[in-house]
Amino acid sequence: RIADFQEVLGEPTVALAKLRELCFSGIPFDGGLRCLCWKILLNYLPLEKALWSSLLKKQRDLYSQFLKEMIIQPGIAKANLGVSREDVTLEDHPLNPNPDSRWNTYFKDNEVLLQIDKDVRRLYPDMAFFQRPTDYPCLLILDPQNEFETLRKRVEQTTLKSQTVARNRSGVTNVSSPLKTPPNSLSEYEVLPNGCEAHWEVVERILFIYAKLNPGIAYVQGMNEIVGPLYYTFATDPNSEWKEHAEADTFFCFTNLMAEIRDNFIKSLDDSQCGITYKMEKVYSTLKEKDVELYLKLQEQNIKPQFFAFRWLTLLLSQEFLLPDVIRIWDSLFADDKRFDFLLLVCCAMLTLIRDQLLEGDFTLNMRLLQDYPISDVHLILKKAKELQDSK
Repeated sequence: RIADFQEVLGEPTVALAKLRELCFSGIPFDGGLRCLCWKILLNYLPLEKALWSSLLKKQRDLYSQFLKEMIIQPGIAKANLGVSREDVTLEDHPLNPNPDSRWNTYFKDNEVLLQIDKDVRRLYPDMAFFQRPTDYPCLLILDPQNEFETLRKRVEQTTLKSQTVARNRSGVTNVSSPLKTPPNSLSEYEVLPNGCEAHWEVVERILFIYAKLNPGIAYVQGMNEIVGPLYYTFATDPNSEWKEHAEADTFFCFTNLMAEIRDNFIKSLDDSQCGITYKMEKVYSTLKEKDVELYLKLQEQNIKPQFFAFRWLTLLLSQEFLLPDVIRIWDSLFADDKRFDFLLLVCCAMLTLIRDQLLEGDFTLNMRLLQDYPISDVHLILKKAKELQDSK
């Protein structure tokens, strides 16, 4: 299988249809193949191989620019404020009511930052990876010479209670599944000593910059669960160059992926054709085609798709399975040329694989099954989804 991948990726122009077909059945971990394939499937790298190195350099330089503009410069401005007496009389001061005031933006950003901070600290609590220090901390930001305010300092200095900014949607309170919450989920992790940064801090920076560049959507809870597997895949790659630039590469792949699924995160679009409600209904209409008995049972018990499919679809199943399994599912999802139609079939497969239990269970039992999905074998689920796809 590795040879098949190498053959396709070795051509001067990658044959996308062939690559999709190979990736759909799962990408081998060896030799940095997944990292490269995902970058192509998420439209970060073009199909012409000759363009790769110049494009990567350009994008990584652009990301450094974002860091300077959105983290370093505001941090320098904050550190310099109050240095001289006359600053107080300038038009821009913390109580300035003008919405365009730099301070006003700064406080708004802090609200977003606190929400991101709360979410990223709890990424995959069952794995130590996100708490570990990265081998490639961001030198632009961690330079011991600098006095400016980093995101870490901003979080420490902002006492605003982050509960006030939690944004919940569709009345679904359980964005994270019971399986994924650590025993005492609010235990805060130690921040690493100066000069080191944990992987979760890198993810925090990616999300903060995304929120700044996309004010229309900013940050919505759950985006951390989308960026986590991408960053993990890039930051654990055997190729040290991929690893070193995992932050910038993840940022652009995440941005491209969000361009395709962002409508799921925008509450005002929930009931439109591109919104999440429509997709949840589609899971049920597909189930009705494939297994009418099971569909009627769920209808009869008034088990609405938003009780479970909201999380499945919005977070691309990243909360339902362990990280290596999520990554395997994403191989197939990213390879799907109809872009996430296959996800609906995976959701249907998950329902039909536990049909006997669902047909026997009452409302409470069935809700428990759907909120904490019992089957962990993703290969079985993907095989079933493929059968559903072929039976159309």
